[in-house]
Amino acid sequence: MMAKLARSAIFFSWMFGAILGGQACAQGATAPPGYPTKPVRMIVPFPPGGGVDAVARILARRLSETLGQNVVLDNRGGSGGTIGAGLAAASTGDGYTLLFGGSATHGITPHLYRKLPYDPVRDFVPIVLVGAAPYILVVHPSVPARAVKELIALAKSSPGKLNYASAGSGSTLHLTGELFKTMAGVDIVHVPYKGSAPALTDLLAGRVQMTFNPAAVVLPHIHSGKLRALGVTSAKRTGLAPGIPTISEAGIPEFEAAGWYGVLGPAGTPPGIVTRLNREIGKLLEQKDFRERLTAVGVEPAGGSPAQFASYISSELAKWGKVVRASGARID
Repeated sequence: MMAKLARSAIFFSWMFGAILGGQACAQGATAPPGYPTKPVRMIVPFPPGGGVDAVARILARRLSETLGQNVVLDNRGGSGGTIGAGLAAASTGDGYTLLFGGSATHGITPHLYRKLPYDPVRDFVPIVLVGAAPYILVVHPSVPARAVKELIALAKSSPGKLNYASAGSGSTLHLTGELFKTMAGVDIVHVPYKGSAPALTDLLAGRVQMTFNPAAVVLPHIHSGKLRALGVTSAKRTGLAPGIPTISEAGIPEFEAAGWYGVLGPAGTPPGIVTRLNREIGKLLEQKDFRERLTAVGVEPAGGSPAQFASYISSELAKWGKVVRASGARID
């Protein structure tokens, strides 16, 4: 049932995105002469030093060269990304303020807070999907399961006995675990931590049994034998670890989850500027060295049109809304 609903949401969101794309073309696809004539601010709704910030810095550095103007990062962390996203939403849509948003600001967080300082659809214009960071389901070697189906069977034989660690309640990693529980029909206990580092530390020590974590984080521990990989959360096998099957092919058809990153502008951003930025970032995503920089931090390059990005956001909002409601997660 969930799969059918997800497919329906994706179909209608693609139709909606195509309509938006047609409207943008009708309104004109040429950026104002000389754009940009001054530095462009890109708001990053998370603190410096984290995964989102790392990807944003890779993009900003190269985009500055392409545009001939500095793309200056403005880190505004706090409240799951809502502070920075709210600031971007309240900014003038003139092409000089952008948001480096993602699965938190435009997939999960809108369902966790009863009051948000922004509307993820109405207040933004999608520009381009930059990339996605797939997660890997890993277990401690003491867990007697070497495949996703074996883990599911183990969980069903001992409801509530297995637990999974996450970076905190309401995090993407937490809700990926909830999606797994719902689609697999198992009872696994969530153990939240204050960040992914302490969660991983306890997993390595055997204090918790499993977790979902970005590929770049857990691959060294998989290679060393300290953790066992059961599946990746992406729809297709990841080039970061091609030998690991997807969770979908390993036991839960149509399972998919990832932390993703994209560039958006405040509502009212001129279609011509959206087209220009989409084109320039799209060119970067086709360059081998740029793609390698993203891959080095665990991100698979994406791309596509603004309409396709709008469709993707709609499908993500629909999917994570169901997961949040089923989990009962709330941050207020």
